[in-house]
Amino acid sequence: MTKNYPTVSEDYKKAVEKCKRKLRGFIAEKNCAPLMLRIAWHSAGTYDVKTKTGGPFGTMRLAAEQAHSANNGLDIAVRLLEPFKEQFPTISYADLYQLAGVVGVEVTGGPDIPFHPGRDDKAEPPQEGRLPDAKQGNDHLRQVFGAQMGLSDKDIVALSGGHTLGRCHKERSGFEGPWTRNPLIFDNSYFTYVSLVSLPDMFGSS
Repeated sequence: MTKNYPTVSEDYKKAVEKCKRKLRGFIAEKNCAPLMLRIAWHSAGTYDVKTKTGGPFGTMRLAAEQAHSANNGLDIAVRLLEPFKEQFPTISYADLYQLAGVVGVEVTGGPDIPFHPGRDDKAEPPQEGRLPDAKQGNDHLRQVFGAQMGLSDKDIVALSGGHTLGRCHKERSGFEGPWTRNPLIFDNSYFTYVSLVSLPDMFGSS
């Protein structure tokens, strides 16, 4: 299937590349890759395939979306990225937040992810409650990733791998502690740990 991406100017592409280089140094220095990946995912994970609403359109910059309970602590990411928006004003918030997530994966040893710019900023945030609830089970995951976002079980596994970065903070999620032994290294250790504990129960025994 051929994918169609937005068309942007050469000047915009150059601004993205310059911003990406500066993000690499900043994220590596601040050890904030997990936070950057989180803002990218929480921005994108609100997409609804049926209504074509939500998704990565820069609305995390708005206090209303930052106030969603699932987004506790993301105001820090917004503040950290604001100087980059000021330095590269032509880049949309939507692109900036996703670019930060891409760089966060790359600087921690993950794969180089092709970045396709051209997202527009929207003025209204999506309704609260679209992101997965960590306290729910498989049926809930399939509802959010499958019915809402139009993704597959394979996509669930791949996206869950992002938990190899970072740690839980009780004041944000109600949980505490790192997901893996090396929370600043992007590898497959999260999947390995989950497999050892609960692989037969993750998506049924069939």
